[in-house]
Amino acid sequence: MNSNRKKIIFRWVKVSILLYAVIGISLFYLQDYFLFHPVVIERNIPYQFDVPFKEVDLPINETDTLNFVQFFPKDTVSRGVVLYFHGNKKNINHYSKFAAFFTKRGYEVWMEDYPGFGKSIGNRNEKILYQQAEQLYKLAATKFTKDSTSIYGKSLGTGIAAYLAAVKGCRQLILETPYYNIPALLNSYLPIYPGNRMAKYKFPVNEYLENLKMPIAIFHGTNDGVIPYKSAVRLKHFLKPTDRFVTINGGSHNDLTGFPLYQKVLDSLLQF
Repeated sequence: MNSNRKKIIFRWVKVSILLYAVIGISLFYLQDYFLFHPVVIERNIPYQFDVPFKEVDLPINETDTLNFVQFFPKDTVSRGVVLYFHGNKKNINHYSKFAAFFTKRGYEVWMEDYPGFGKSIGNRNEKILYQQAEQLYKLAATKFTKDSTSIYGKSLGTGIAAYLAAVKGCRQLILETPYYNIPALLNSYLPIYPGNRMAKYKFPVNEYLENLKMPIAIFHGTNDGVIPYKSAVRLKHFLKPTDRFVTINGGSHNDLTGFPLYQKVLDSLLQF
């Protein structure tokens, strides 16, 4: 091999290493921008929804305020409450359409916005997201018993929902398009990077499911292009024989609620 060829190869090796390092550093320091896509709502703008609701501000400390919406069934007597933890984009306005799946079955839905989403203000990290979920649960517990409380997580929210079920308990845990954990999800996109070391957020759904006693139901589509189906399949290892893993053939990340199978299983889950 002549010297010019060696120089060219060496130059490309240096460029590749530099590119690898730059991308890796960017992924590490910009994780919040990749993982969260919030849309802020001015606090003086009133919500408008097609179902009865009440907006609530829950002060967390001097600087942080958790904003959430209580969606009510049309009947005055509710069968229970669903604590709903949504995905990683926009705000309650975007996810409010899903509340009707529960309110029409007689349940209240309490849906929070994470810090920086909608009207919620304050800092955001994994610990804070857990703590605020616990505050929501604590408030719900003043009205509903554990046996009438269901916890529902969608996409990013499945990590928060699984944590809350593990530390507080509930009647049942329902997860829509969950991941195994964030480092594993990162590895599925960028296997050349050490996900366990790079991921600031862990959301270890797998660990939280391991010792849960309450019923668990998981919905996932085979054509999910955001959280691969195989990521959810790995969670089967932690399910009890009586738990349900519902595969929606042809379902993607945001359309599972439109499938008859989803509706049928949800009906069975919400019946006492």
